[in-house]
Amino acid sequence: MDNCKKRSTLSARGGNQEITDFRQLWFCFDPVAIMVDAIHDELPARAQNAEPLRRLEILVYGAGHMLNDITSACWFTYLLLFLTDLGLSPRDAAIVMLSGQVADAFTTIFAGELIDRFGHFKKWHAGGSILVAISFSSVFGGCLPCKIIGKNSSTLQTIGYSLFAAIFNVGWAVTQVSHMSMVNCITLNPTSRVALNSCRNAFTMVANLSLYAFALVVFSVYNAKAYDGIKLEYRWIAYMSIFMGCCFVVVFLIGTKEPALKQRRHYESFSKISWNYWFKKALYYQVAIVYVLTRLITNVSQALLAFYVIDELGMPQSSKALVPAIIYISSFIVSVILQEISWTSSRLKASFTSGAILWILSGSGIFVLPSSLHSSMYIFSVIIGIANALMMVTGISMQSMLIGKDLNGCGFVCGSLSFMDKLSCGLALYALESYQDSDQIMRSSAENGGFSVTRYGLGLIPSFCALISALVTCTMELEETHSEQLTEPLLV
Repeated sequence: MDNCKKRSTLSARGGNQEITDFRQLWFCFDPVAIMVDAIHDELPARAQNAEPLRRLEILVYGAGHMLNDITSACWFTYLLLFLTDLGLSPRDAAIVMLSGQVADAFTTIFAGELIDRFGHFKKWHAGGSILVAISFSSVFGGCLPCKIIGKNSSTLQTIGYSLFAAIFNVGWAVTQVSHMSMVNCITLNPTSRVALNSCRNAFTMVANLSLYAFALVVFSVYNAKAYDGIKLEYRWIAYMSIFMGCCFVVVFLIGTKEPALKQRRHYESFSKISWNYWFKKALYYQVAIVYVLTRLITNVSQALLAFYVIDELGMPQSSKALVPAIIYISSFIVSVILQEISWTSSRLKASFTSGAILWILSGSGIFVLPSSLHSSMYIFSVIIGIANALMMVTGISMQSMLIGKDLNGCGFVCGSLSFMDKLSCGLALYALESYQDSDQIMRSSAENGGFSVTRYGLGLIPSFCALISALVTCTMELEETHSEQLTEPLLV
């Protein structure tokens, strides 16, 4: 109410100024204005002045996506392998994954709209996390409709696994949109926003490494070949992943405050930003293309990696965990380093382009790599890990720069971009697995002088996506920003 005192003092002046100041005096008795002032006065100084965040705040935020990350790693790395090991055809396995991706895609739109309208990021995050924890074990836990009906046909298995895949992805999408859109409402500082995204990506690497550690132990202990043994292996992996992810979710919910900036912006603008506002921005389409292509690169390559190292290169079974682990160790190191940089729009574009170039080079090498030189895959794994970190951190940060201070539209932006990401990944993997199931394509394998679908999917498709995304990035006109580094640097 200090502002009201100042306005009432000014109202003693005469003339036109007096009229204006009487209008300002009326502001003091407007209940909405009073609420705006109250919220504004309670905001931390760093939120108003866009000062850097503390290290602990960034770390606690990053922990909030661990459950999603570790279950997502299991989803993309082992779902197709798990279903085909159980006897489903590659096409039926791809249908299960597609059903989950479609459910995820449409849920992101509704989740983004509801979050923009009602706020309460943490409540949405908690609800989505509960749904993920309950449903994920059923994705790898057997076909429930088969048990109820007493049959075990491939059609019934496909329906049963698709049902729980859809439920799991609904919860996953709600958690992702609430957590991702939260970045823009925690701080207005550009460097801190990149640091939040970088920390989130670093925890993604921790989640993936944890999953592969679990998987390596389970596969070594059981080494199952029969139907029941395979289900037991993946069920243990799912249970351990859920337990670890839930622990980090609790840390996030306890340690993170509900962002005040969202509430403040809501009362300042009085209405949610319409969809047309974003559709009229050329930058929205540019960021959407870059984000979707980046997700395609990481998800498609992750889903096909196990098939490539085993079937194409003839590497030992342990490579299913070892090669991805090297990728995520490299990504983790780069993600930590990226948190310590003072970011500008030009640095974002340069870093993303560098990552894209690394993917083009490594993807091309993977495409032509003979099985006799399979040890070179470990070198390519390091390069891919660096490229993934550069592209993911800066690509998501471009999304934050697109939103800027338009916080009442952050849910729609994150939701709509995730919608395109999930739908495109699901369709791409379904197409690849459908071709993999074709006898004609299978006959044109590397043994007959051709290239398999796995090589195209892991080598050329990510390289092509990286090239297009780099070209689009060069055309972007991002707002040039200059901001301070974090208040507590990690690397000294």
